[in-house]
Amino acid sequence: MASLKKRGRAFYAQYYENGKQKRVNLHTESLQVAKEKLRQIESAQFREEEIPLTTKTPIGEILEKYIKYRSGHSRDKNIPKVNTYLRGAFGPICEALQVRNQAVAQKAVKRPSVDVAPIISISNVEQLSAEVLSTFLSDLITKKAVSPKTVNHYRQTIITLANWAQREGGVRFPGGKNPVADVRCYKVPKRGITFMKLKEIRAQLHVLANDIQLQTMVAVYIYAGLRREEALWLTPDDFEWDMGNHGVIMVRGKSIEGKEWMPKTGADRVVPISKTLREYLDSFLKIRKPGVWFFSAPKGGQWDPDNFSELLRKNNSQHDLSWSCLDFRHTFGSQLAMKGESLFKISTIMGNSPDICRKHYAAIMPESLLETVEFPVDRDSVAPVSAKSDESAEAPLRRGPLKLVVNNR
Repeated sequence: MASLKKRGRAFYAQYYENGKQKRVNLHTESLQVAKEKLRQIESAQFREEEIPLTTKTPIGEILEKYIKYRSGHSRDKNIPKVNTYLRGAFGPICEALQVRNQAVAQKAVKRPSVDVAPIISISNVEQLSAEVLSTFLSDLITKKAVSPKTVNHYRQTIITLANWAQREGGVRFPGGKNPVADVRCYKVPKRGITFMKLKEIRAQLHVLANDIQLQTMVAVYIYAGLRREEALWLTPDDFEWDMGNHGVIMVRGKSIEGKEWMPKTGADRVVPISKTLREYLDSFLKIRKPGVWFFSAPKGGQWDPDNFSELLRKNNSQHDLSWSCLDFRHTFGSQLAMKGESLFKISTIMGNSPDICRKHYAAIMPESLLETVEFPVDRDSVAPVSAKSDESAEAPLRRGPLKLVVNNR
């Protein structure tokens, strides 16, 4: 049995658990609410279930546990991203969210806030609510000019945190449900897909003719549609030169020099090599130096993704070009779509779902739809008579009118 106690204006529940008396704060001043919570306690004791009382967990403690959990369940490159969103939402309130280098952190801020940056100021994670999260997201847009897409990343990060806290973190929210699950996404404006036309592809590869390796790497991005890191993690064993018409590239997870890597979606795939790409690869193989990596950095070893992008940007800026690895990948999907290949085939090669492929890569140029409006030709139909045709021309035969016959039998 359990009983109610009142101390000041707050109600407490008193009951026995494992032979020991416990008294817990029900966090309410309403007698009716207190009676309902007491009923839930008695019901849980009768069913020998866990007492459904709201916990009181410091936000710093739950964040520390959550970041430790993510370290073992996320890719290495994703952990700093999640920590950045958590730091932006709650501030550096635990050891894992402390800024290691303030100078580097300031350079990474894309939109410095004139006022104090908004954060979620709560002491316990159970204080998280839809109103608290909604206010925080609104402040990000109005006070910090954050884009709706980034705001949605904050929203999803906090919802995922609350889900984990309730499922595995030992947290019981009021009402037994995630309090921020119903906060809606912000509408993100659609942006056009940027990709290269055929003459622009030729111009891009032409300006890199003096650097055979960089030219070949760009050709791989354009004609194979690989993601930036996928090409930088290629090894000589990932090329099967005798498969298919011109060989294939095996995009697959691997462990090299103590580093683990897998494709973005976690699924391995095979990318056919086109005739044009094979010509660039054959030229590169003649000058390639032996090594672990198929494309090695200038000083040997593996390319750093940011360093490669900086080198590409520097070379392109000298020729007034601004194409990036993402534009090259868009080009691969868009050119195949304009050619008439199915989105299912394109998405399989690119390692995406057909819906994602349609959204991001399958930009269709108006020129590719010119033949779409033509009806099929009926070969048995009579050609239309010109208005200036000879009046003596024989008129086409017409079918006689039908006669309705009613049988009254």
